[in-house]
Amino acid sequence: MAVDREFEAFLKELFEPVGSVTLRRMFGGLGIFRHSLMFGLVTDGRVCLKVDDGNRQDFIDENMEEWSYDGKGKPVKMGYWYVPDRLLEDAEEMTDWALKAFDAAVRIDQAKPPSQRKLKI
Repeated sequence: MAVDREFEAFLKELFEPVGSVTLRRMFGGLGIFRHSLMFGLVTDGRVCLKVDDGNRQDFIDENMEEWSYDGKGKPVKMGYWYVPDRLLEDAEEMTDWALKAFDAAVRIDQAKPPSQRKLKI
């Protein structure tokens, strides 16, 4: 299910306080990027954020689940978890969660070999 333009505009406004965020249409959804790193996605009308050991407990505490897609008959997980719906109504808290997700994306990116990193620090 493709993301409609109205929801996309809402998300641009919601993520504006994070700074330098761009949305890119991908596979019927949206990728949420900051400084060339994808730290979130929108699929089936739901927002997911990047998770690692630094922010996983926030999602667990909210009883959220990890997003996955069907890859040749088995679920493939990419480290993105659904956010609580209430965050769509609370820009300040969403900003906190989004910044933690960006930090997770940076940590994951920096753990890669230098030639594979997206963010050049």
